[in-house]
Amino acid sequence: MSDRLKLQKKCKVPYFIAATAVLTASALLAGCGAARDESIEARVNRTLARVDEKILAAQVATTRVPHGTYPRVLADSSRPNNSTNVSPTTRNPAAGGLRYSPASEARDVAEKLRMYAAAEGISLEAWTGTERPAGAATAGSVATSVGADGKPDTEQTPADSSSPPLPAEAVRSLSLTESFQQAQFSGREYLNAEEDYVLAAIRLLAERHLWGPRLFNDTTVGTTGAGTGGSFEHTLNIVNQLRATQRLPYGGSVEAAWIVSATDQLRERATGGYRQSSGIVLSGDLPLLRGAGDVAREELIQAERNVIYQARSFERFRRGFLVDIAVDYFELMQTKSAIANQQRQLESLRRLEMATIAKVEAGKEETFEKGIASNRVQGAISSLANLVDQYILQLERYKIRLGLPIEDVVSVSGQVIDLPEPDISMADAAAIALEYRLDLQNQRDGLDDARRRVANAKNQVLPELNIGANLNVPTDPADPTGGLGVSADDLNYGASATLSLPLDRERERLNVRAAVVALQRSVREYEQARDNVIVDVRDALRAIDNSRLQLRIARTQVDINRERLRGLQLRIDTIETQTIIDAENDLLISENDRDRAETALRTAVLNYLLASDQLRVARDGAFQPLPGMPQAADEAAVPSP
Repeated sequence: MSDRLKLQKKCKVPYFIAATAVLTASALLAGCGAARDESIEARVNRTLARVDEKILAAQVATTRVPHGTYPRVLADSSRPNNSTNVSPTTRNPAAGGLRYSPASEARDVAEKLRMYAAAEGISLEAWTGTERPAGAATAGSVATSVGADGKPDTEQTPADSSSPPLPAEAVRSLSLTESFQQAQFSGREYLNAEEDYVLAAIRLLAERHLWGPRLFNDTTVGTTGAGTGGSFEHTLNIVNQLRATQRLPYGGSVEAAWIVSATDQLRERATGGYRQSSGIVLSGDLPLLRGAGDVAREELIQAERNVIYQARSFERFRRGFLVDIAVDYFELMQTKSAIANQQRQLESLRRLEMATIAKVEAGKEETFEKGIASNRVQGAISSLANLVDQYILQLERYKIRLGLPIEDVVSVSGQVIDLPEPDISMADAAAIALEYRLDLQNQRDGLDDARRRVANAKNQVLPELNIGANLNVPTDPADPTGGLGVSADDLNYGASATLSLPLDRERERLNVRAAVVALQRSVREYEQARDNVIVDVRDALRAIDNSRLQLRIARTQVDINRERLRGLQLRIDTIETQTIIDAENDLLISENDRDRAETALRTAVLNYLLASDQLRVARDGAFQPLPGMPQAADEAAVPSP
């Protein structure tokens, strides 16, 4: 080998490796530049903000919880990670490996129930046991005696110190607004719905990326060998290809590539075995019939539309979630009121019991009258225990919905939303709902998707007519070590057109028929959804009027029953015990009916706002009053148990 070739070989190979390293680094820097300038989290949030603006819900994106900041609780953080174990451990012992401790029937059940209530911050001032001696006052009860005038005298006895109520600072009181805010921060349902929205934006960004310029760098190192008569030649090949591709909006793509290659005969010959060349290659292809037009961007179009659909669904969820939280809150208030009503009746029945005992002992009443009064007291205690258990269960499920730890001691403060009833006709309410319902808008736009899929299916039946072209600018072919210097005088090019006739398009024609059937089904589903929206909003309006009527009747019944009971108590000496008990029961029923009617009316108005999609949720998740509504929430005077 000549000295010149040896020098070329010594210099060109390191030069080629250096050039390859530079090209690879350039590609990596170009690919990572966008990531350095803007994080994925920022890009997702920016996309969400733009989508929120499109649906006129610009406040939603600003509440986006930064990734990883909201609390996440593992099911069992102490368990080892056995995700690769093909046989996960199962804990399912046989009956002999379990223990069950029977409880004594003589245990103080009333005291345990009182402790359960105290653990939730509930003070049962009127609580008593079921095995109380007749006439004896119990801790936390109202002791009653009969004076000379035959009327009961009352004296409050001190509460039982065995299960003192929790201090006020240990109980977290949640208002309705605070419940909305907490649910938006840690509610699992809310976070799942929010992440569905975020995932839709991520899928859109991933699809958009496919339609932007994309850089690739491929480096291939290989070796080959060939033998002739027992003499083997070994060749080392190194090829580096740096290319950029771009998909065209109506089909096809273009590509620009810089290819650098080097070949070296590892066993030298006299003429030298090293060759190095490079070239710039430009190519493109474009469909003119099948695959041309909007069908080429189907995935991108659908991804763009899907994120709008998901934004509407998320906003609709936020509104429905607010109603769900409010309904749970109102039901907790209703149960608290029922507990307070039951406690009031229990205290009144105890006074009646003591008065009846005194009259029986004085010979003014038959002995069985005492049993009637005592039996009703025990029934009231049973009802109170059931209500307390119901309240504890509701409160624990409420904490789960808000995403709070079960161990937290919370109560509801009694805040309500001042919701005036709407003055609107059925026709106007239905028209508003048809215009504003976000889920109906999704289905309406879904019809356009179905029509577009029919057009795309028809496009696939067309013949294929594709054109392509390429241009190659290589190094000087006469120079075996051309390096990186291309020679424009030695370029070559090519162009082609390919026509493929649709001799077999049976599968595609079947797909057209399937798309038409899917479109017809979508039309029917939309019509059904439209009719359901009308029915829903009409039902919501009727529920408001019905709830208002029930509330008026219940309030009237409360007033009537209170006056009736007051009149009977003034003539307690001449009235049978059962008559007073009946009056007490009627008053309790009417009070509970009134509280249920109040809850139903608030819920009915919220359901109407949701059914017509006029409900608005503020940035912090709170209810946003509409023009004409009071701008601040009231604090309702709800008795605490």
